[in-house]
Amino acid sequence: MTSWQTVAARIVPGHQVASGLNGDPRFPGGTLRMQAPFFHALGFDLGAYYRGTINVSIAPCAYRVVKAPMTFRKVKWHPIEPAEDFSFFDVRVIGPASLPIAGSIYYPHPDTKPEHFQQPDVLELLLPYIEGICPGMELTLEIPKDQMAIA
Repeated sequence: MTSWQTVAARIVPGHQVASGLNGDPRFPGGTLRMQAPFFHALGFDLGAYYRGTINVSIAPCAYRVVKAPMTFRKVKWHPIEPAEDFSFFDVRVIGPASLPIAGSIYYPHPDTKPEHFQQPDVLELLLPYIEGICPGMELTLEIPKDQMAIA
């Protein structure tokens, strides 16, 4: 049986690279659109998720990876950029509708990520499209204790 921990989170602005809203010509349509076929081939379908991440701060807490249910190594998803490692963790988000929304935490490994690093209190969430989400909004995250430690 999964034991879930709860942590308060606040939506913060991101780099807008995953969604492609930053306009970087290296990532037309965003990195998630480009990565999706590679993740799908490895057994993880992004089809239910919005093609962008929701960045949340869990400050003053920070997280530590324990064991990801899915990790993909050396994913060469871009013709020029280096291959990266990615892990995905389970998350349930309680937000504006007060109903839990199942999603994933998207974790490009910092040691293989070439740029656009996150602060140690920021998690990137993959979720279905949620109307009305905006920076500053407070959410509650539920994360399995055996996947990620929150301190």
